Amino acid sequence: MASMSTDVAEQNIQMWKVKKLIKSLDSARGAGTSMISLIIPPKDQISRASAMLTQEYGTASNIKSRVNRLSVLSAITSTQQRLKLYNRVPPNGLVLFVGTILTDEGKEKKVSFDFEPHKPINTSLYLCDNKFHTEALSELLESDSRFGFIVMDGNGTLFGTLAGNTREVIHKFTVDLPKKHGRGGQSALRFSRLRDEKRHNYVRKVAELAVQHFVTADKVNCTGLVLAGSADFKTELSQSDMFDPRLAAKIIKVVDVSYGGENGFNQAIELAAESLANVKFVQEKRLIQKYFDEISQDTGKYCFGIDDTLKALELGAVETLIVWENLDITRYVLRNAAGEEIIVHASKEQEKDREKFLDKSTSLEMEQSIEPQPLLEWFADKYKEFGANLEFVTNRSQEGAQFVKGFGGIGGLLRYKVDFTTLGPEEDEDEFYSDDDDI
Repeated sequence: MASMSTDVAEQNIQMWKVKKLIKSLDSARGAGTSMISLIIPPKDQISRASAMLTQEYGTASNIKSRVNRLSVLSAITSTQQRLKLYNRVPPNGLVLFVGTILTDEGKEKKVSFDFEPHKPINTSLYLCDNKFHTEALSELLESDSRFGFIVMDGNGTLFGTLAGNTREVIHKFTVDLPKKHGRGGQSALRFSRLRDEKRHNYVRKVAELAVQHFVTADKVNCTGLVLAGSADFKTELSQSDMFDPRLAAKIIKVVDVSYGGENGFNQAIELAAESLANVKFVQEKRLIQKYFDEISQDTGKYCFGIDDTLKALELGAVETLIVWENLDITRYVLRNAAGEEIIVHASKEQEKDREKFLDKSTSLEMEQSIEPQPLLEWFADKYKEFGANLEFVTNRSQEGAQFVKGFGGIGGLLRYKVDFTTLGPEEDEDEFYSDDDDI
């Protein structure tokens, strides 16, 4: 069980890395059409891709513009060199992005990325353009678990999906059904018959729309279905002959909610939480709620802010390191005149004020000893060395937004109580970052 959760955590980190890579690749632009996107699916041959590149090289030699021709040929050569590093296509396929991009200062810079995705990529792609094509990578970020929701009551029905931590309303409609009333006489039977007929038609319409939204190419397109509602319509639907048997087999939970529409959808996600335990949205809410519980009970088994979190990591006290996936803080390793290394963390805003930034680091005669690195990347590389688990969270849930705004988007659940006041600052500390600063 432990290894299974470790696998999930590892996959979440891989997904975060892919998400970050997509973001940087999407923003990159080249001067000419010299940016190559190459995706080789599993079980394909490296030799086939190499032969295709050789052919492309011959074609590119005929480009009239000299500058463009040379940059395209250079990109193809670099891609061929990268391919030579592989004897065969890795089990999950191979992704390469190679080309010359323009930096913010307008200078040209050669970049190349090659990696094996964290799950099979069944796409074959070769494009030479003025931008990188990452559409196929975006599919890797989709959670394998996608759940369908039908929230149905007397006023209308909502169809929605939940995948990972993303919820989406795919369709909703309202309905005007006759209510029960006490008109006696000969009309009572007629009213009852009309009412039953309208209810029957309503259930039939929902059943038809369910097939439309949750069945693609004769296959159910979600892992499971949750039926929710405030009246007995949901039960009626699940037991009805009109409801597609393929969908009926996928029902994992039928829940009672107090509202219809979007509020009912949110409530249904909460109530079906046990059944959707592997959905990231629910996991994230639970994790942050557990963190908040530690704080409200004042157990001392928590930390927040860069300063305290790094101290707790050094002590090996952090069991779960929780960080916002868009935390924009850079880690600098500086060396002063005495040869001592000083570590400084700065947000984008702080980096602009260079004088203050260096002065805070105790000496103006500082030199950078290694390349600055985003703090999130450093965590992703080093978290195992501190014996911690790493969890990335978003600010899409209410709890996530509170964690980012109130706690700076960084904190941890500790194995044991740590009194940070007794640890004290280490000689005006190597921390430039302050919890009061905006991220």
